[in-house]
Amino acid sequence: MVQNLGYLKETPSQTAGPYVHIGLTPNFCGIEGIFPTDLGTAMVNEKTLGQRITVSGRVVDGAGAPLRDAVVEIWQADAAGLYNSPSELRGTADPNFAGWGRCPARAEDGLYRFETIKPGRVPFKDGRRMAPHITFWIVARGINIGLHTRMYFPEETEANAADPLLARVEHRERVATLIAGGAAPDYVFDIHLQGEKETVFLDI
Repeated sequence: MVQNLGYLKETPSQTAGPYVHIGLTPNFCGIEGIFPTDLGTAMVNEKTLGQRITVSGRVVDGAGAPLRDAVVEIWQADAAGLYNSPSELRGTADPNFAGWGRCPARAEDGLYRFETIKPGRVPFKDGRRMAPHITFWIVARGINIGLHTRMYFPEETEANAADPLLARVEHRERVATLIAGGAAPDYVFDIHLQGEKETVFLDI
């Protein structure tokens, strides 16, 4: 006798919701007393080694409007190309560099901004050295799964040309969406979610 399988419906996805700032950056939202400062606010101090830089920009939707409720996180190596992580086996990273930061977009204009250092080169999984880069993670209302991308530096022409990840971008004209604008020490990196300038996002 054939039995009904009774297929279940797919569980609906959950977006970051309108409360993402409250959970990740309470001080920014005016909810004080949980942390002295919001986690990820400061990446460097007066003893951090390396070239100081700023990275700022906006997360832009398909209509060209900046998202005012986005939260942006970055991860990167220190100036010597070492990560502040227990899984880093190549050496000891700069103890005065966090290697990770978090910044909410400003409500008035959608701008995010990080004060950090220019990272050193790190090895790809096959040993080839990647160009200096910063990894980005973006969440906002309407984004079901956090988006990953990278920012590379415009002056690193030779290293970018040999970078193993950039070499895997099939449509070569889209590589430009991963290269920062501006120049040292102030870089600009706008992240486009859709449209002609859509940023290359990574499935990791």
